Amino acid sequence: MTWTSTMSSGYSSLEEDSEEYFFTARTSFFKKPQVKPKPDQDVEKEREPQKVLTKEEIRQKIESYNSNATDKLKMTLNPDNVYTGFIKVEMDLRRPITVRSMVTQGGRLYNNNNETAFYMPKGTTNTLHISSTHTVKEVIEALLKKFMVADNPAKFALFHQSRKDGQVHTSKLLNSEHPLYLRLLAGPGPETLSFVLREHETGEVLWEEFSLPELQNFLRILAKEEEDQFRHLKRRYGEYRAKLEEALRATGKPG
Repeated sequence: MTWTSTMSSGYSSLEEDSEEYFFTARTSFFKKPQVKPKPDQDVEKEREPQKVLTKEEIRQKIESYNSNATDKLKMTLNPDNVYTGFIKVEMDLRRPITVRSMVTQGGRLYNNNNETAFYMPKGTTNTLHISSTHTVKEVIEALLKKFMVADNPAKFALFHQSRKDGQVHTSKLLNSEHPLYLRLLAGPGPETLSFVLREHETGEVLWEEFSLPELQNFLRILAKEEEDQFRHLKRRYGEYRAKLEEALRATGKPG
């Protein structure tokens, strides 16, 4: 499967015969504690078994989907019963990603082997044009390639979300699932279904899929984060101590 994209348009297209990309990764080392969900907060939702649609059901659902779509992102049914359409994916990445720098030579882009740590802006959304045969794994790889992310795709997971009664219900998708099929079943409304790319939690990372240099890189990242946290705490308590000493001096002065 190959794919093309335009960075300025926020649009990408997936086609057949792509390669897999595995690069240096950063990951989350600290798992967040479980808390009671609040309104408009993620709630883990149980997965429902996937329903198999007949050819006629697919045709009817595509017609219904297109008639309810309020934008131009409609689906198309091909003669071989493979359908194509669009999905939007929000990039909800909490930690920095490694981005490859590109240079232009003779009108073509080349990787100059320089990498930069970069925080993806919150709320960044990308639109992908995919087919019903494309899997979650392929969608993740396409998103990373579009943004020239050098991190290992195994670091990330694709989630689908729905909103109901003031809560956001979230479920992690399997790599073998087909996002466009889920989009078709849910309809075009973002309230019934939206896709979000996130990092795996620490306990969910498939460490065996990483090479030895990548695992060693994780240790270096962990050491750097530990050092940064220590400096931050030392500075914060230093400022607190200075304010207390200033208050003590002010209290000790005669009125």
